[in-house]
Amino acid sequence: MKELDSDKLFKLIGTNVKYYRKLYNLNKGKMTQENLAELVDVSTALIGNLESEKISQGISVVTLWKISQALEIPIENLFDETRKNRKTS
Repeated sequence: MKELDSDKLFKLIGTNVKYYRKLYNLNKGKMTQENLAELVDVSTALIGNLESEKISQGISVVTLWKISQALEIPIENLFDETRKNRKTS
């Protein structure tokens, strides 16, 4: 993996959270930012900031783990650079 600065890492994680949340919508049922925030026990604003391309939002490892559990994906998928340009409309 090439070296990333923290802003790029946060944006990568946010892009992947958004990708997998939308993929969850397509395959398993409705998962809004509000639903995800409630399952993870964080604010909707945190999820929104995380998914935003304009905001660099830090996040704890515990919260990342909870997000991965809620989206039913391995936590390492949130760090996968191959998905950063994919869209799920």
